[in-house]
Amino acid sequence: MSRELEKRLISIRRHLHQYPELSNEEFETTKSIRKWLEEEDIVIRSTGLKTGVFADIKGGRPGTTVAIRADIDALPIDEKNGLPFASKIKGVMHACGHDFHTAAAIGAAYLLKEYQAELCGTVRLLFQPAEELGGGAVHVIKDGQIDDVAAVIGLHNKPDMPVGTIGIKEGPLMAAVDRFHIVLQGKGSHAAIPQNGNDPIIAAAQLITALQTIVSRNVSPLDSAVVSVTRITGGNTWNVIPGDVILEGTIRTFHSGIREEVKETFYSIVNHIAAAFSQKAVIDWFPGPPALHNHPAVTEMARSSALGQSLEIIDPSPSMGGEDFAYYLQHIPGTFAFFGTNGNEGWHHPAFTVDEKAIIKAAYFLFESAKDLLNSHGKW
Repeated sequence: MSRELEKRLISIRRHLHQYPELSNEEFETTKSIRKWLEEEDIVIRSTGLKTGVFADIKGGRPGTTVAIRADIDALPIDEKNGLPFASKIKGVMHACGHDFHTAAAIGAAYLLKEYQAELCGTVRLLFQPAEELGGGAVHVIKDGQIDDVAAVIGLHNKPDMPVGTIGIKEGPLMAAVDRFHIVLQGKGSHAAIPQNGNDPIIAAAQLITALQTIVSRNVSPLDSAVVSVTRITGGNTWNVIPGDVILEGTIRTFHSGIREEVKETFYSIVNHIAAAFSQKAVIDWFPGPPALHNHPAVTEMARSSALGQSLEIIDPSPSMGGEDFAYYLQHIPGTFAFFGTNGNEGWHHPAFTVDEKAIIKAAYFLFESAKDLLNSHGKW
């Protein structure tokens, strides 16, 4: 492995880490990625999107097109890890390691460019915006960036796995994501005379408890689902019962049938509890990415590529986290892997870090996987 390339990729990652940008605001990140690719004469593709970079490395021999995807956006989190290259943007941080993903994909691009004459086909580079909003991939697809792509690969850092390990499995790896917003509309009153109102706080308390029965009493123990109420807002003083209470949260599932059943049960519980307390429930439902299911044959090829890089392969436990890479897999075969980074905290934590020794390993994994997919000539 090239020590010079490793130093360059670490430098790129640290630059991205110092200047993080939120979803759909990755303007400087986009400029930097374009510059780093153009320095190696990598051809940039046209796009109608305001952020994100798409590029092609066309091989010297004819063949299919495969894609490498990396996400580029950051999170609205204040960094608290004391790194010398910590975020310089107040309230914004690469707390999910997208800077790691981007640096690794750029490294793969550099390696592919060096090997370009020997490639049997084309490698499409997808530096995707707005993964954290759960819809960036949809816009990339609508922009036509995967219209001629036969397969796609991607990875996500995994801080609880050691450097040198990779989690690869076919089938479900990450969950479908749905978000809900509920307004319980009751009737406010003085706290001393609650009989004159319809207390939405009492209804909200009952509702939060009842929603937990969706998983415990409606989903088979052999299946997986999560219902989490993550925000409740109501009232503004100690002696007044408010008129409304707001609840927000998320639901995670792995199978489309269970996803629909859980939604149906959710609506029924919310509406019936509201009615039982003489209130009205206004529900807004925000469907996010579907469950991420890895394609068997493409996953097996990625596993072979990882073995060739002497990575330790583990069978990862599926994550209830969501990932909009799943949208690509609704259109084309592909696989998504967990890559060990030996971090001290989990995703979305203000003290999140990655071990930078993993960057060059991830770059070579993406490089070898893309090359092997091209050499398979679409046999998946």
